[in-house]
Amino acid sequence: MPFLDELSNTADEIDVLLGRLMPVESAPAKRVIEAMRYASIGQGKRLRPFLVCESAKLFDVERPHALRTGAALECIHCYSLVHDDLPAMDDDDLRRGKPTTHIAFDEAAAILAGDGLLTFAFEILASPETHPDAAVRSDLVGQLAIAAGAAGMVGGQMLDLEAEARESHDLDEIITLQGMKTGALFRFACEAGAILAAAGSQERSALSTYADRIGLAFQIADDVLDQESTPEQLGKQTQKDAEAGKATFIDLLGLDGAKARAHQLVDEACAALDVFGNRAGILREAALFIVERKN
Repeated sequence: MPFLDELSNTADEIDVLLGRLMPVESAPAKRVIEAMRYASIGQGKRLRPFLVCESAKLFDVERPHALRTGAALECIHCYSLVHDDLPAMDDDDLRRGKPTTHIAFDEAAAILAGDGLLTFAFEILASPETHPDAAVRSDLVGQLAIAAGAAGMVGGQMLDLEAEARESHDLDEIITLQGMKTGALFRFACEAGAILAAAGSQERSALSTYADRIGLAFQIADDVLDQESTPEQLGKQTQKDAEAGKATFIDLLGLDGAKARAHQLVDEACAALDVFGNRAGILREAALFIVERKN
């Protein structure tokens, strides 16, 4: 099945699973579940869960285990977007072409929805339905906590906010920031398949290298899209980083230099998959998609 079909199929499966895992009817606090569903169901390309599922395929992991792990990761990603959009952070009114959660509901409901999605991710991973081996579940919980926390996404977001107050930036600083803010969840996504399979260190290391390269390429591509696209195309406001005084890869490398760096990273990502041979074909296509996407 071609890459785009696989991506779409995984997105549909994740939506169905999240809908089943978050029923409104039986919830004692229906409004927070409604806000959680609004923020997470029918949202985005589901690239991170897709990477979980594709890395799991390399080791013949059962699909339901990979999907539940991907759904947990997507809960983390969606919670981060809900909080990122709040007035205290980026103060955005539009996300993926529709009102942000705090606009559709209110700020308090959005904060609680984000909190709910964050904690629900670990509830999903801790369930025996995600994997029968408690050691595997523990590894998944631990690694996602690291990726999402102060050493990963949250820490990267803090560095991003602090960067607004500085007048100058260097490339290494931006790479570190984005490696935490964006790259950490990509790294978990790609390593999750190896964790579910209790795979060896060589395979896990190869997937980690692949993830680091595509995570950085993803952010460079975002910077390019932010400059070359319109809010209508992206479904969100553009040029906000420039207005906030944040440095981007385009500021440091130039537009052509940034595009060249992104494609170099894709080449390095694909090379890291050589250990898997032809089995990693879809993951190679995914790396190229990341730098050629239009939204």
